[in-house]
Amino acid sequence: MLTFIGLGLYDERSITVAGQQALRNADRAYAEFYTSKLIGTTVPALESYHDVEIEVRDRAGVEQHPEDILEAAEEEDVAFLTAGDTMISTTHVDLRLRAHDRGIETRVIHGVTAQTATSALTGLQNYRFGKATTLPFPYAHGADGLPASVTGTIDDNRADGLHTVVYLDIKVGHERIKEDEYMTADVGADLLAEEYPDLVGVVVARAGSPDPLVEAGTMTDLADRTFGDPLHLLVIPGECHLLEADALVELAGADRDALNVA
Repeated sequence: MLTFIGLGLYDERSITVAGQQALRNADRAYAEFYTSKLIGTTVPALESYHDVEIEVRDRAGVEQHPEDILEAAEEEDVAFLTAGDTMISTTHVDLRLRAHDRGIETRVIHGVTAQTATSALTGLQNYRFGKATTLPFPYAHGADGLPASVTGTIDDNRADGLHTVVYLDIKVGHERIKEDEYMTADVGADLLAEEYPDLVGVVVARAGSPDPLVEAGTMTDLADRTFGDPLHLLVIPGECHLLEADALVELAGADRDALNVA
């Protein structure tokens, strides 16, 4: 059995009760934190809190060389852990399909995602979000300006009146950096301001923590602010319902006149 468990958004307590029970009952546990990370805890703290040993795998160990994980799951109950909700990344879907190819039973125990937390914290209605995009560090995509994948997603969603979640890049174990790097919202806003200086964005920082932050402003304005510890993301509101506009004004300090209100 291979059980995929989402750990939630912040620390060792963010997991669901069902996830906690499955993790504590597993014979072996693996985890990856290159797609996202629990900023409010450490692997030793996770191990201590749940009374388990966790083997952390890098990208290659999950995507290219998962044979030992699959072999273990053929004989034992194996837990595979990720931050957030475990099936958001295609990496994990691929691992699940590989398990099925080998006749291994799988199950998924969900965790809270940044997408749903963002909707809750900003007051923007979840069904009014369009396609999400990820803003990479400039050194990661190697081209001048914003990638077409980012501008195309934003422009298409805006044309349809939809909100856009812009995930900010995370680099773990990259050859060009000595330590893990997490793009902050001011850096992301500065990059987006090159193309969209007057566009309103909403920063969501540390969702799932005891002190989440939600602040709105133009990209130019947000680029000059600081938002504390990661993880951060940006939301670009599309056409706002009156209640959504009220929420952004009250919860994020948005300028109502700058919003596109239906």
